[in-house]
Amino acid sequence: MRKIKIEYWNEKNLEGKEVKADTLQALSVLVNSKKPEEMPKGLDKFRLFNRLSKAFDKARDSKELILEETDYKFLKDTIESDIPSSWGMNQNISQAIENFLEAKEGEWLW
Repeated sequence: MRKIKIEYWNEKNLEGKEVKADTLQALSVLVNSKKPEEMPKGLDKFRLFNRLSKAFDKARDSKELILEETDYKFLKDTIESDIPSSWGMNQNISQAIENFLEAKEGEWLW
């Protein structure tokens, strides 16, 4: 199991209005921006996405994302292969992603 503290920050949207953002939103955008033909399919992936959805919902209340090792590995692999390089220019996203990647198995970050 991995436990990741959710990071929160404010940023401006396309209209210049300040909005709240967080680690969960960044991870969701990353997963949902995959091309349809690259999206994983099958019963195992269906179940993985269901577990991720439940973990994200719990994390919104608890402020910490708790993932089984296979779920963490899926998100980590997605980050490593698909994260837009331009996100590196946003220090808030960079910190949130680094905190995610630094989560140790069986250890709690804080």
